[in-house]
Amino acid sequence: MSETPPSESSSTFADGIRLAIGTLSVFPVRPGVVDRRAGGIAMTVAPLVGVLLGAVAGVVLTLALWLGITPLPASVLAVGTLALLTRGLHLDGLADLADGLGSGKPAEQALDIMKRSDIGPFGVVTLVFTLLIQIMMLSEATAAGMGPIALVTACAAGRLALTWACLAGIPSARPGGLGSMVAGTVRRGVALIMTILVLAGTTALAFSAYVGAFTSWLPISSFTTFGPVPAGDGILLGHGLVGGFEGGGILSTSPVLGGSGIPVSWGFPVAVLVGLLAAWALRRRAVRRLGGVTGDVLGALVETATAAALMACAITS
Repeated sequence: MSETPPSESSSTFADGIRLAIGTLSVFPVRPGVVDRRAGGIAMTVAPLVGVLLGAVAGVVLTLALWLGITPLPASVLAVGTLALLTRGLHLDGLADLADGLGSGKPAEQALDIMKRSDIGPFGVVTLVFTLLIQIMMLSEATAAGMGPIALVTACAAGRLALTWACLAGIPSARPGGLGSMVAGTVRRGVALIMTILVLAGTTALAFSAYVGAFTSWLPISSFTTFGPVPAGDGILLGHGLVGGFEGGGILSTSPVLGGSGIPVSWGFPVAVLVGLLAAWALRRRAVRRLGGVTGDVLGALVETATAAALMACAITS
């Protein structure tokens, strides 16, 4: 993530919004006052920027599928779009953190390694592995018909990891830069509220997709809890059929994702929590080794949470 020097002037809420968009995306915004208050606001609303990024990448994914491109290359285009929309800064932070932690050096020397412009072997391997996970897991979710929703969910989870990484009490690893400006600027209660909003939003998205799948297959008047269906028929959701077994079956309107057995209203919120858990583990490791967070650590948390959330989406789709 880019490092922006703090300003001595007092900022407004709008300055924080501008900072969030300008730092976390390529979307052009007029710069405002940059200080710790603006940094705290930016890290609080970061998940909303994630939703925007996921929506744009979801449009690219949908267009690619509409043009007849199969899920795997379409997923490559979508993940590539995310890299372009973020200037590749989160990926750069992930590689830098991998080099720093992988070096085995003391904190000061590890931080110096992270500041270098080159990428070492640890960084290269981590980048390749993370991108492969993101692409393959998105491809799985796309094949199950949940690709765009999985993208929005994962991108929101990745930026929600920033909110939790900037809680009061989490120090900066070094003076100056983005890490020192945003470290410790978010109150726990505010982070909890934002988390609840993200979980509620992903639940609503998943449920709307389920309802859309049902309404495209059945007339509204046929919505019943159970009912007979012709042999071999059923509702295609994810990898399997809900109802419609050989020789006649039962149609269930229970909102279940594919063959996973996980209710559709739970699958994507669970993915958000999985992403946060992965980011928490990495952040804990980074703080212990480096003494705090930096801009590179924050960028690495975004990519890690995004990959973990996409994996959870693929499993529950």
